[in-house]
Amino acid sequence: MADPLSEVVTLLQPGAAFSKVVNGAGRWRVRRTELGRPFYCVVLEGSCRLAVEGREPLVLLAGDFVLIPAAHNFATSSIDPPDDGPDAPPTILPGGEFRLGALEGPPQVRMMVGYCVFGSPDAAILVSLLPQLVHVRGEQRLATLVQLVNEESRGQRPARELILTRLLEVLLIEALRSSAGTAASPGLLRGLADARLAVAIRRMHEMPTRPWTVAHLAKEAALSRSAFFERFNRAVGVTPMEYLLAWRMALAKKLLRNRDVAIADVAERVGYSSASTFSVAFSRHVGMPPARYARERG
Repeated sequence: MADPLSEVVTLLQPGAAFSKVVNGAGRWRVRRTELGRPFYCVVLEGSCRLAVEGREPLVLLAGDFVLIPAAHNFATSSIDPPDDGPDAPPTILPGGEFRLGALEGPPQVRMMVGYCVFGSPDAAILVSLLPQLVHVRGEQRLATLVQLVNEESRGQRPARELILTRLLEVLLIEALRSSAGTAASPGLLRGLADARLAVAIRRMHEMPTRPWTVAHLAKEAALSRSAFFERFNRAVGVTPMEYLLAWRMALAKKLLRNRDVAIADVAERVGYSSASTFSVAFSRHVGMPPARYARERG
């Protein structure tokens, strides 16, 4: 049986590129304007506030994990953020941690923040299948991983950075697959958490070459066509056919990077009846013909 999330994560090739431990006291705020980099935050102790543009602010508690697969404008702050004005830069403490806000007094929050990398050259098309925001709370496996990250971050043992990198990679993957009890925005996680929709999503991954229609997928999900279409769109954030197209294009890109595979073969393996039909769809979706993509990325 196909495992859609595993397939997407495997193609993404996630890694923990950069991280730092930050603590805060008093009133503080850090605003970030990014260019779509994947941002994560692990709250080790205490609590803080996360405000993502276009969303209601979240209060993050110890043990929480947040992932923004393509971050743009957001801010982390104390529960009671300061008045508008320039953000004060963090202070580097003797132990290597960064302090935000007041230098005196015990910290009210301690967290590990950082940026992931998605090694796949097709990360953008795959990230579009994920939620815009993943917030995980109350997952025992994640709590165990967070505790390991906390312990490792406090120590100065040999290979500390290597261990932290590996732990964060596992934490990232565990967060993505923790759909039960996860406050996720529309995307693959929400779709897989719905037992009816999960069947249809798995069928698309198992048989991408099948000439799927909304009616066929609705039958797999044991729903009426209209109910399936509305439920899928609400949970996943795109229509069933848009999701299928994105997945086929992700597979096609992977195949095209292998110079030994002809475009006609790629077309057949991702569900197109002819190379010309595939080329039109690929060019429209990716912005360049498959032959050119194969030359430049192969």
